[in-house]
Amino acid sequence: MEAIIPYLTFNGQARAAFEFYAKALGGQLLSLQTFGDVNPHAEEADKDRVMHAILKAGNLTIMTSDTRSADQLVQRGEMISLSINFTDEKTINDTFEALSEGSTIVMPLQDTFWDARFGILKDRFGIQWMFNYDKPRND
Repeated sequence: MEAIIPYLTFNGQARAAFEFYAKALGGQLLSLQTFGDVNPHAEEADKDRVMHAILKAGNLTIMTSDTRSADQLVQRGEMISLSINFTDEKTINDTFEALSEGSTIVMPLQDTFWDARFGILKDRFGIQWMFNYDKPRND
């Protein structure tokens, strides 16, 4: 495991929040992709919503996304997840399985279109965890 990174979810305010945080924390947005950037067929209401963004300020890294307009809106108190980036596939599988005990699986651990293994669960204590392993690229 590399690090635990706070992941903030908004109902359409992710871009404004991260522009504010970048200025206030003296950081910069390393990347920002909208739903329209990754899917040309995205709903019109979602095209400018943030699918994923990363902010770096010194040693601090935080990530964000917006909900899609058709999804259930995120409620206050559920806007923060803990994201763990893994360095190997065995560790992500073992850790996901271990934290799954008594949990609610939000998204099963699976391979994704962004060449990662990814999954989400809410543990038995109500904390939401995001698991990510970026697969090696064969460039």
